[in-house]
Amino acid sequence: MSIDTSKRIKAVEIMDDFDLQGSELDKTLRDLDKINKWLGGNKITLEGIKNIVTKVSYNQQLHIVDVGCGNGSVLREIADWGRKQGYKLKLTGIDANSHAIALGKTMSTDFQEIEFHEIDMLSEDFKSLRCDIILCTLTLHHFKDREILALLKKFNDQSKLGVIINDLHRSKFAYRLFQAFCAVFINNEIARKDGLISILRGFKKEELQYFAERIPRTSHRITWKWAFRYQWIIQKEKI
Repeated sequence: MSIDTSKRIKAVEIMDDFDLQGSELDKTLRDLDKINKWLGGNKITLEGIKNIVTKVSYNQQLHIVDVGCGNGSVLREIADWGRKQGYKLKLTGIDANSHAIALGKTMSTDFQEIEFHEIDMLSEDFKSLRCDIILCTLTLHHFKDREILALLKKFNDQSKLGVIINDLHRSKFAYRLFQAFCAVFINNEIARKDGLISILRGFKKEELQYFAERIPRTSHRITWKWAFRYQWIIQKEKI
């Protein structure tokens, strides 16, 4: 079957259903966590944080918000890193799926620095949020182009230090590679189907650059990372 990656597709993923719950949701999120770990996905987000906080004092509390947090796996990795490095962290997970939020709370009972809130990023409630750094890991591709630009401007306004985007590179090779990977390692139909749709909803570098050019008074670093990810660091320019 021929794969067209010239444009982002509009297909909806199963995980876009905020009513997905129970063991099915738990298993899918855990399988997606495994894929991320094996392919180095969460590490890209953590590297972005390290890049931004190089000049931040260890005595200063850092408030980091992860939008579209799922079960909070990224936040737990960041919490482990923060403890080892001696940072004072306040970590907030935001997701529109109440069942994912409940899973996150259950899985994070050993992490007092982590809190979770059920909030839709497109809602009025989200507008009042303020923090030091906003993380958006494998979440941006779930939105349409016009929504993405509005969200990025909002993220930039809401964050004091910067925004870290970690999302998929849309390519035929990435699609075929994921098919082969799942055939061997992943026995979960939702993770397989959603993963392939996610790749086709991912980005080309020039598309991210288009968005970057429309966010005022910011500097940008868009870097390709294995396995077929883009790390995009957005920081405010000093005036």
